[in-house]
Amino acid sequence: MAYSELIKNSDKIRDYMRDFYVYGFRSRSEFSQKSARSYDDERRRVESWLGDYMGFRQTEDGKNVFLSIDSRRSRHNPLFRAWKTRSFTDGDITLHFILFDILCSPEIERTVRELCDEIQNAYLPAGAALHGFDDSTVRKKLKEYVAEGIVQARKEGRAVYYSRVPDAEFDCTDALNYFSEVAPCGVIGSFLLDKVPPEDEVFSFKHHYITQTLDSEILCALFDAMRRKAEVTVRNVSQRTKELKEFRLVPLRILISVQSGRQHLMAYRIDTGAIMTLRIDYIQQVTVGEPFPQFDRLRKWGNRLQKHLWGVSAYIKRGETEHVEFTVYYDDNEQHIPQRLEREKRCGTVERLDAHHCRFCADVFDSNEMLPWMRTFICRITDLTMSNKEAERIFRADLEEMYRLYGLTEGGGGA
Repeated sequence: MAYSELIKNSDKIRDYMRDFYVYGFRSRSEFSQKSARSYDDERRRVESWLGDYMGFRQTEDGKNVFLSIDSRRSRHNPLFRAWKTRSFTDGDITLHFILFDILCSPEIERTVRELCDEIQNAYLPAGAALHGFDDSTVRKKLKEYVAEGIVQARKEGRAVYYSRVPDAEFDCTDALNYFSEVAPCGVIGSFLLDKVPPEDEVFSFKHHYITQTLDSEILCALFDAMRRKAEVTVRNVSQRTKELKEFRLVPLRILISVQSGRQHLMAYRIDTGAIMTLRIDYIQQVTVGEPFPQFDRLRKWGNRLQKHLWGVSAYIKRGETEHVEFTVYYDDNEQHIPQRLEREKRCGTVERLDAHHCRFCADVFDSNEMLPWMRTFICRITDLTMSNKEAERIFRADLEEMYRLYGLTEGGGGA
């Protein structure tokens, strides 16, 4: 059973889970935001969700706790439990069950006034007050359920009738099993899986990026804004400087790395007129605003710019790209080298010059992003040209440092 002190605020869940596990579990002495007692309370709460996946290590600084998850045995993301452990006020949960007891079938319709009368007559002791379940409270609650898609409203004259939305039928859960583990906001699939009998699972994952589920609420707000073609106000905190900034943005794309699972927002910054990217896990809050008149035009612009993104780093105002070009040598028995270039070229092009040389060319917005990948071809690059001379200087300085480290003379092993 989950720890009894449930968390009502999702932001708090996200902060503690990320602080304790994603960025490294802190020992009791390192927890400085609140008291040691608060540390113990939050640690016990998280242990109640993830106790089966936790390991312990004793260090000089104290006992550190970490997550230990074997994807061969755990085919479902255990962090989904954080979203399923929420608290409600007594009035919230009481009204929820009363409403769905009355609206127990999609064929039953009631107005707000009829619902309030039935609550008074059938669910409360004789002569008792409504305890806050008046017309306004019931109407607001039903409006929330309509927005969530679990209740539907039908207007007849001046009266509005409310009824349950029919339950969906799931013939096969394979799609849900896959969606819940790989898709943004996959926790939705996990909630749906809770409603159907368990079946034999057909999927296992070699690379299972589970921590992205902590950002599901942020992603949901961004997807909602894109569906509405609306602008957003984003509060973003730098993990390096801890500085909190607020941006007015038009969200255009969610970019997800297939190497790390890290998620980024690609957006138009309204005050500067530039395209920028933000890490989703650095975003603290998203407030959806009004529809943005130029959303469709900006979306098309973003799609064109995306063709010149090597990774996700971008602050694009004028759309100027940087040219990268290098030649790679390979021997007769090293055909995997040109094959790898073709496989990993992304937005670049590969040209076969002869039986032993390939030329790679790309026009990107930030050639610095390419440097780690380019370093994997060291000792094979015979010629290199970059329009960003500072990035080229960094690459060549790394080579000189390697030559110095191994006692080699420059040029002894190719560029």
